[in-house]
Amino acid sequence: MKTRNLIILLVLSALLLNFNGIKSQTANTTLPELKWAKDVGAKTMPLQEKIYNVSAFGAKNDGKTLNTSSIQAAIEACAVNGGGIVAFDTGAYLTGSIFLKKRVHLRIDKGVEIRGSQNLSDYPEIDTRIAGIEMKWPAALINVLDQDNVAITGEGIIHAQGKPFWDKYWQMRQEYDKKGLRWVIDYDCKRPRTFLVSGSTNVTLKSFTIKQAGFWSIQILFSQYVTVNGIVIRNNIDGKGPSTDGIDIDSSSFILVENCDIDCNDDNFCLKAGRDADGLRVNRPTEYVVIRNCIARAGGGVIVCGSETSGSIRHILAYHLKAEGSGSGIRLKSAITRGGTVEDIYIQDVEMNGVKNAINITMNWNPSYSYSTLPKEYNYDSIPVHWKTLLQKVSEEQGLPYFKNINISSIKGTNAGQALNASGMEKSLMENFNLKNIDIEAKTAGKISYAKGWKFENVTIKAKDNSKLEMENCSDMSL
Repeated sequence: MKTRNLIILLVLSALLLNFNGIKSQTANTTLPELKWAKDVGAKTMPLQEKIYNVSAFGAKNDGKTLNTSSIQAAIEACAVNGGGIVAFDTGAYLTGSIFLKKRVHLRIDKGVEIRGSQNLSDYPEIDTRIAGIEMKWPAALINVLDQDNVAITGEGIIHAQGKPFWDKYWQMRQEYDKKGLRWVIDYDCKRPRTFLVSGSTNVTLKSFTIKQAGFWSIQILFSQYVTVNGIVIRNNIDGKGPSTDGIDIDSSSFILVENCDIDCNDDNFCLKAGRDADGLRVNRPTEYVVIRNCIARAGGGVIVCGSETSGSIRHILAYHLKAEGSGSGIRLKSAITRGGTVEDIYIQDVEMNGVKNAINITMNWNPSYSYSTLPKEYNYDSIPVHWKTLLQKVSEEQGLPYFKNINISSIKGTNAGQALNASGMEKSLMENFNLKNIDIEAKTAGKISYAKGWKFENVTIKAKDNSKLEMENCSDMSL
């Protein structure tokens, strides 16, 4: 019996060290002593067990009937009666925006598919923040707005059916690029997010699969104590949709993201805090976030900070991650109109394979998108309000971003394009980066410019072109 118990214990231990093919690079990796890291995630779940089946409110599971009002009626009845579970019979349910309420548990069981309407009018416009600025924008498919104690769980599928919104963007993009309006197309082309958690606390998202988001998959905005656990995102179905981010944590705090697997066409796991003058006005950070046991496949990167840094991003712990074919493994990005500080970041135990850039850091990201200039043929007095928001000037002092106190350790990278590319600025040096136990195989080594006080310990870069890591305008670098 003792031998059997020991075998069971060893098997369980092995399972804990592996998630969807991720093997811990250093089983004895010691996480930093961060007291706040134990306080992240939802503290409560709805406890009421009474079930409100949407079919009792007129919903049809044929995948064609628009069920928005029926599903919303079930949610309202559940909330009015003190909370409970809103459930679905097996089948497919077409819907536009629905809005969850306090103490409501939306349960999407295996065999249930929620399908997003492809008609934008089924997503009413709300006051929200999108891509770093506050403006009117369509509500998400599933919304938690200014609520507490809400859950969405189950092994079912949310298929946003976003391809028509992708096609619309690319059509508009051709015209906007010709007119010098690349900086505003993402805001003018309105597309529904799949999930929006805004102004809320104690929210849990668990176990379901998202497909083909029309825009961002999950946005956690101005919220606290949120858990995202075991979510699978597959957005690259029938093409590659623009701006189909995985999970965006936006000016929010005490957030836990774990056991998620994301394949998308933009940033996989992204931390944001507002853009330019509007982000500086709001001045709300993203802080106290733990991301662990996750996979990034196609997309922008397994852990991305920015480019929306205006409110600052700090106190972040990310570990036991895998990047498989992503654009970057670890990415910090901002622009000289953003401002804000990215600091106190801990990233460790990351396995990367086939990424373009293993570690990629820039303060001058994507100028054609980041910097707004009104073409001469437009009259400022007649342009939309959100254009004016993007055109607000930011002083050089306010606009400079700062990256400091970044800790990256226990990284294994194979088949990378570039190992390390990090560029600060003369007036904003990247300060106090600590790189430890890093082994990267890449086509080329890369370059660091405008950095100060970096420490390298057991860092190995094997470049196929035999290049060495270049350093330019750097000081106090401990190699």
